[in-house]
Amino acid sequence: MFGRFKNIREGFAKVGPSSSPTSKKVISPPLGSTKTLSSSTMTSASTSRAVEMESEREDTPEHEGDGVETAQLRSPNERVYLHYSWTPPSTPDTLASLITIEAPPLPPKPEGWTRFVCISDTHSMTFPVPDGDVLLHSGDLTNTGTLFDFQKTTTWLMGLPHRHKIIIAGNHDLTLHTDDGWYDNNYDRWHWTKGKQDVKAIRRLLTGPEANAAGIVYLQDEDYEFQTVDGGRIWSVYGSPWSPAFFGWAFNYPREEGKELVEGFPKVDILLTHGPAFGIFDRTRGGDDAGCEDLRSRLTELRPRIHLAGHIHEARGAHIHTWDPQNNYEAPLVQYDAVMQDYAPDLEDEDLNLVLEGEDVSGDAQEEENSEGVERTVFVNAANYPAGKRANKAGRAIRFGEYGFQPVVVDLKD
Repeated sequence: MFGRFKNIREGFAKVGPSSSPTSKKVISPPLGSTKTLSSSTMTSASTSRAVEMESEREDTPEHEGDGVETAQLRSPNERVYLHYSWTPPSTPDTLASLITIEAPPLPPKPEGWTRFVCISDTHSMTFPVPDGDVLLHSGDLTNTGTLFDFQKTTTWLMGLPHRHKIIIAGNHDLTLHTDDGWYDNNYDRWHWTKGKQDVKAIRRLLTGPEANAAGIVYLQDEDYEFQTVDGGRIWSVYGSPWSPAFFGWAFNYPREEGKELVEGFPKVDILLTHGPAFGIFDRTRGGDDAGCEDLRSRLTELRPRIHLAGHIHEARGAHIHTWDPQNNYEAPLVQYDAVMQDYAPDLEDEDLNLVLEGEDVSGDAQEEENSEGVERTVFVNAANYPAGKRANKAGRAIRFGEYGFQPVVVDLKD
């Protein structure tokens, strides 16, 4: 495995692929003001140019069972596949069947590109995952962090074919939050019937020799570098499990401390955070935008190739954002629930095409030439936990990893 950890902040121990992370001091994060953007604000022509284009239309006879549009996103150096058809391997651990949908088949990655398969909020559920170079998991590996849940999750992850599997924790992974004795002081709130869990055994599942041999890299406020092929590009990634305060779950921080936390995030190719940034795939069913404002501000400086988050299950979606220096590198405002016609004026952007129903996405030489020096970020909320308006389809509940909550596939040009 061609990867190595790097020490980011003073007080953090260097961790190698074959060693267990030592105790590290984690700076608590801040949350900003509690303002919520209105739906009209989020769907104006001045906001993001493309999202997970989902038409929340009534099911009619000709569209029965097909209540949303299939969508792919494209820019010169990025490809994003939100809804697609593929044939998962037949193994006892995968779902017996997936909802049958008419969607473009997932194409092979182009030569000279790297395929990242993004998942999050799997909560110890298992489902088929497309192959790729790198699996990225943005937290909530389990329901409440029990040893049994982690055994189930790590067995599943180890059986997936990806050479590199880079994962972080989320607020539900209680036993991984050991800083300042947090789990010791809080375990009885969740584990009063099961008893205090064996934290060392859980940590070994994520960082021990079996996990290392399977390509699993667990990051907790750490960065890591890796290559997908010998002599190829070196990719850098940073992972942080924190999210704004939410009923006292793990890895929570008060919003007023967010700035101190995110200032420790380094500039990397791939940023994994459990919680989303404010205004970017963070809208709850209740209409609140729950992301971190300080993370949003920090992203204008970091501008990673991919920012992957989860946490807000119903906000799953993806967007390719072009950073504009003429606009002070302003971050996008984009939510999953914007319908296609609301973004129609922006779909002609020369750097970004929306591709529906399997239309050709081949590149254009002039577009490639004009894109040199342009910075873009693929923003992804990859929650696989069905929630919100998309949690039911064709008269039955969507299961983990099914249509609307599939792994999000991102291809990046090396």
